[in-house]
Amino acid sequence: QVQLVESGGGLVQAGDSLRLSCTVAGRTFSSYAMGWFRQAPGKEREFVATINWSGGDTSYADSVKGRFTISRDNAKKTVYLQMNNLKPEDTAFYYCASSAWRHPVRPYEYSDWGQGTQVTVSS
Repeated sequence: QVQLVESGGGLVQAGDSLRLSCTVAGRTFSSYAMGWFRQAPGKEREFVATINWSGGDTSYADSVKGRFTISRDNAKKTVYLQMNNLKPEDTAFYYCASSAWRHPVRPYEYSDWGQGTQVTVSS
């Protein structure tokens, strides 16, 4: 059974940084693309970033480009989301997910999801 466990969320002020981590168990981590999504209250889940199996190909939502960085450590079976210059509009529940697709950016392209971690940015 695949398990994805996120950590690193919290309450910060605008302009601060956070690093989210997501550790995967129960599968060959390096074979899958990984992604981060977020969902704010009353809104749909939205794509944040994705990284391919090797880490050599990444994509970001326009809203986070230049502020967030996705990376992965296949030896540790962990994907990271470094979030800098956080804004109140980044407040959401953040989820990591794994995908067998080559360049997944839509929720349906991901097969396994973590439980999420809350990020709250105060102004």
